[in-house]
Amino acid sequence: MSITPSITSGGDGDTKRLMAAGSWTAANANLLEPLIDAAASKTAGEPSLLIDMAGVTQFDTYGACLLKRLQQARSARNEATGITALQGRFEELFSEVQETPPGAAAREQKAGSLRSAFEFLGRATIGFGHDLFALAEMLGLLCRSVVRVMANPRAFRLTSTTYHIDRVGWQAVPIIVLITFLIGCIIAQQGFFHFRKFGADAYVVDMVGILILREIGVLLVAIMVAGRSGSSYTAELGSMKMREEIDALRTMGLDPIDVLVLPRVLALVIALPILTFIGSMAALYGGGLVANLYGGMSPDIYIARLKEAISVTHFQVGMIKAPFMALVIGIVACAQGFQVKGSAESLGRQTTNAVVKSIFLVIVLDGLFAIFFASIDM
Repeated sequence: MSITPSITSGGDGDTKRLMAAGSWTAANANLLEPLIDAAASKTAGEPSLLIDMAGVTQFDTYGACLLKRLQQARSARNEATGITALQGRFEELFSEVQETPPGAAAREQKAGSLRSAFEFLGRATIGFGHDLFALAEMLGLLCRSVVRVMANPRAFRLTSTTYHIDRVGWQAVPIIVLITFLIGCIIAQQGFFHFRKFGADAYVVDMVGILILREIGVLLVAIMVAGRSGSSYTAELGSMKMREEIDALRTMGLDPIDVLVLPRVLALVIALPILTFIGSMAALYGGGLVANLYGGMSPDIYIARLKEAISVTHFQVGMIKAPFMALVIGIVACAQGFQVKGSAESLGRQTTNAVVKSIFLVIVLDGLFAIFFASIDM
């Protein structure tokens, strides 16, 4: 429902005061334009003006531009203009409009130049630095929270942690089993299809076992968890920040890291190794099924060959990676959630960033582990 915009005048000592109310949106452009023009003419000559926006119920870019225009008109006459009582959800929009220089949109349309390329590279570098700082800050806050909980175990939120383990762990088992089973089938089928040309069918089992246990199993599960649970964490924390629930926790004397972040990250660290084990077993079963149906290999031969091809070391390599990948996913997701601003666009952007950055860092971490394990001959 749109409320008719209005501007009424009042006095506050030497400062002229205007009270704004109603809907300051483009839908009321025909009403707002005359109001702003009238306010500019009536306050001409006033050295100081204060505009009270407490009564404004709706506010968009159009209203912000008109308010900025009034400020600029008075500023050109060396007259001060202050804005007060603007609601928090409108204040960010008005700040962005104020910070936007004239003609900024036109300049942004000029693409393809060397200057634009350097500007993009510079912004990307600065953004990368900000992301690293945010991740380091979140890791530090998380470590502080862990130390605090260890010093006072009664502060540990067991109920919340158990709830998140159920959400990110047990509820994810069906989709994890399905996807890893299919991947195991595909790897085995492609192995038989190509190795058969060289009469090396038996080595398909080696490939399936080593790939699944060392690399594919944990990596695939981590990527799926990043997309499923990481995005959920970012959306939840971002929505809470938009509704100022995180500020409410601080007002109540509670640390959001203790209440919101630690249970979620700990749940991931516990659940991801379990999901990795379940997913790896499902993939090995899928490989055995294809070996029997497509490769003509009996289950007994498949299991015997699997025992010869793999060792406990292969299993350990995959399981060691899992908690570290879970930690990366949890920290990235929570850090992106805390960076959400007051708009739905920001929430969607940060959720997308959380998934992309989590998957990227998980793959990088997997590569680093591969180098490390190769260097220690494991």
